[in-house]
Amino acid sequence: MKLFITLFFVVFPVIVGGKKFKESEKPKWAKKDIRDYNDADLERLLDQWEEDEEPLEPDELPEHLRPQPNIDFTKVDMTDPENILKLSKKGKTLMMFVSTIDHLTREETDTVTKLWQTGLWNNHIQVERYLIDDNRAIFMFKDGSLAWEAKNFLIAQEKCKEVTIENKSYPGKTTPNFEKSTSKNDEL
Repeated sequence: MKLFITLFFVVFPVIVGGKKFKESEKPKWAKKDIRDYNDADLERLLDQWEEDEEPLEPDELPEHLRPQPNIDFTKVDMTDPENILKLSKKGKTLMMFVSTIDHLTREETDTVTKLWQTGLWNNHIQVERYLIDDNRAIFMFKDGSLAWEAKNFLIAQEKCKEVTIENKSYPGKTTPNFEKSTSKNDEL
């Protein structure tokens, strides 16, 4: 019985003495019925909810809120524009379009691109694959700087017709333009 009385005198003042707004002290938007909340009210409620939370780690933030990695341009070969692009895409999502040779069916294209995706994963290049047409797929990289390594792997494949990164096309080794493009890259 003593425990009950002691507990009552300890807990009751905490419950009664807890801070509660009086109706006259509440802001106008807090008096609204929750069914009448608009977007601004919900945003304000979310801000109140999150104000006491610890900030997220940079890798947990959405991509557009992550801090940009510092690029040391003194260590970059400025004569090769692909190196600069590679560094600028570090840590950013990048999409690459891959075209296969024309006579493949959709199922064959699916099988071939799955094999390429597996080959890239085995080389520690994380890529998501989305088939968008009978002879075309999107490869999406969470770390865009790895796309150029993947490009080198893909254009060396027999059934790859073309790879496009950042609006620049790279022909596959089975196309007639392959020799021209590699010799042009050697000249740069």
